Amino acid sequence: MDFRLSEEDRMIQALARDFAEKELAPEASERDRLSRPHPDLIPKLGKLGLAGVPIPEVYGGGGGTTLQYVLVVEELARVCASSALSYAAHVSLGLGALNLLGSEHQKRTYLTPGAQGAHPVAFGLTEPGAGSDAGGSRTTAKLVGDEWVVNGTKCFITNGETAGSVVFTAVTDPERGPAGISAFIVERGTPGFTASSTYDKMGMRASETSELVFTDCRLPADHLAGERGQGFHGFLKILDGGRISIGALAVGVAQAALEASLRYAQQRKQFGKPIGSFQAIQFKLADLATEIELARTLVHKAAWLKDTGEPYGQVAGMAKLFASEAAVRGADQAIQIHGGYGYIREYPVERYYRDAKLLAIGEGTSEIQRLVIARHLGLREA
Repeated sequence: MDFRLSEEDRMIQALARDFAEKELAPEASERDRLSRPHPDLIPKLGKLGLAGVPIPEVYGGGGGTTLQYVLVVEELARVCASSALSYAAHVSLGLGALNLLGSEHQKRTYLTPGAQGAHPVAFGLTEPGAGSDAGGSRTTAKLVGDEWVVNGTKCFITNGETAGSVVFTAVTDPERGPAGISAFIVERGTPGFTASSTYDKMGMRASETSELVFTDCRLPADHLAGERGQGFHGFLKILDGGRISIGALAVGVAQAALEASLRYAQQRKQFGKPIGSFQAIQFKLADLATEIELARTLVHKAAWLKDTGEPYGQVAGMAKLFASEAAVRGADQAIQIHGGYGYIREYPVERYYRDAKLLAIGEGTSEIQRLVIARHLGLREA
């Protein structure tokens, strides 16, 4: 196997790193403190051709690979995990759902401007009573004449308030269970649809997280995305790819924790020596570096499998599980290495810790990932 990045891969990686260092790094801590998302993240990435890296060129995207997209997520997350989360949700979830389920007209109308960076696109699946049990959705869509009338609530939706459009699920045929869940597209400003960001979060504070409310929201019949009853199945496919995104995000956060800890260990002196000269600290850093290498390899393999058309669900679940938990462990050890300074906001490692924790929860908890992997191994509940 050849683990080397191609010249094009390295160019995209360098472009993303330069953007992150110049555009995101200077105010990353302040945006976190104020819970203030980057005001025009997606449009600026659009100008660089990065807002829709894996989306086909015919629909305004970069026509790139999943691996190239993963490299962008890693670089953004290394500097500002909140911005990386907003970007990942826009590309792998929002644009991904439009690309998979959208009709030709819907792709031209919603996918193309999103891929070009005109505005974020959001993905609405989670509900107050349907998190890990995504098939337990209660939002409904009833066909009345030539319109769908939607009622219900979605929660924890990244980019929900600023999205130009949202792809979401609703129950159209309740008697069919998950097979009765369909996907729809709603535009911002549609009567009966509201989005608000009111969550006071532990981490990822500079990423917009919204509640979506549908109150007799009327959508034209052609706002159904894909076939009736195929929304749940389609969204599960999207989540397989989303797990690769979260894995990449976790790698970026863990990399940031390692780099900050290395700098600190070389500068901080105790007992007359840099703490990096002590074996206890060296072991922590060696373990973190090893886990990052393993996590990155899993994430890149999952991306490669997806790009080559091979089954990738099991490896994507493994990548998400291992990388997210490695990021939490790594951020925890980074705080330990920094000691008391790691516990205050003067140093960024406390932010890394708060940000990393979401990665073991969002887009399928660690427990759900273990179930996903077990299913791929042929195991079923008794």
